[in-house]
Amino acid sequence: MKIGILRETRRWKDRRVAITPETAVWIRENYPDVELFVQTSELRVHTDEEYKALGFPVVEDVSHCDVLIGVKEVEPATMTAGKTYIMFAHVAKKQGYNQSFFAAMAEKKISLIDYEYFTDTSGNRLVAFGFWAGVVGAYYAFKGIARRFLKLDIPGPDQCRDMQELHHQLRQFEMPPLKIVVTGGGRVAAGALEIIREKGIAEVSPRDFLEHKYDHAVFTRLDPEDYVVKKDGSFNLHEFYNDPIDYISNFHPYLAVADVFVACHFWNDKSPVFFTADDLNEKDFGISLIADISCDLEGPIPTTIRTSSIDDPFYDIKPDDLTEQPPFSSPQHITVMAVDNLPTALPMDASRSFARDMYTKVFPALFGTDEEGVIKRATILKDGQLTEEYRYLSDYLNGKG
Repeated sequence: MKIGILRETRRWKDRRVAITPETAVWIRENYPDVELFVQTSELRVHTDEEYKALGFPVVEDVSHCDVLIGVKEVEPATMTAGKTYIMFAHVAKKQGYNQSFFAAMAEKKISLIDYEYFTDTSGNRLVAFGFWAGVVGAYYAFKGIARRFLKLDIPGPDQCRDMQELHHQLRQFEMPPLKIVVTGGGRVAAGALEIIREKGIAEVSPRDFLEHKYDHAVFTRLDPEDYVVKKDGSFNLHEFYNDPIDYISNFHPYLAVADVFVACHFWNDKSPVFFTADDLNEKDFGISLIADISCDLEGPIPTTIRTSSIDDPFYDIKPDDLTEQPPFSSPQHITVMAVDNLPTALPMDASRSFARDMYTKVFPALFGTDEEGVIKRATILKDGQLTEEYRYLSDYLNGKG
């Protein structure tokens, strides 16, 4: 089997790679029937020279490979007919912006395997960049705090080599006595908590967060039962995740006491919103900085009116009319961070952990026998045809929904 390691072609300066030099060596040592070819790149966090020094061929044309492995979607013009691609395709939820891309893959009889659907037999995801989204998003929250409350400018995460350098930058300023509320409990929240705890912020219970004042910075983390409740006053986590239509927001008390909101939650479009545009104009609304790591447009946080970028991560919102204003332009504004490709700002660490997970959890099935269906569950197209599990995408694929 010949594997082509693709350069990223479609997203902002994406320097990540799914097979690092480290894991490439492991593959060569343990899967002698697998040949690796590295597509040349001037941007990738691991240089062409690193792969060459280890004896891996670096080439421009990888069309001779059987399987082409990237991170994000590829430019349609670069797709080779009849090949197998592994990527985050962003099509299985019928994302409108990728319909034509999906149709082009089917037309070229491509087999598409999506990282998001590499799962174990219990449905747990095997590989993801969520932890690093949390790390980078929380770092941006502190960058925003330093700028808004202390008039200091610290380097962006994209200017740091790795997480250790993020930690170093966070030690360069004293934290003001702010209250930070974090929503979520998965990989993304774990990454955010890594940064928050490294900064030395004390954790308090949701109840203490609401009831007490502090002369130092504190944070609390909320699970769904802390910010939503069923209309009859009950709560069932499984029900909330699968059918949240009967649930209402219980987040309002935090609006009055929190200064910073770090959003790491999973959101279903049938779930209640955290707060409304009208809430922004309540006298007791106290949040002045929102790091929306979840970044759901037209979703639960009305101040997230657009995504932002690593080049320009912040914008301000004027509360009375939700109009965008220059970042940090007024203490009456709410500052928003809504970067939607956060892990790309820390490509070295993100690539290393992702590639290691791929090696231990996915490559045994890809390069050997797929006894537990890891590859099968993640295969959306087979030779251009929808697989049985993804037949629900038929109308979307054909441009009808």
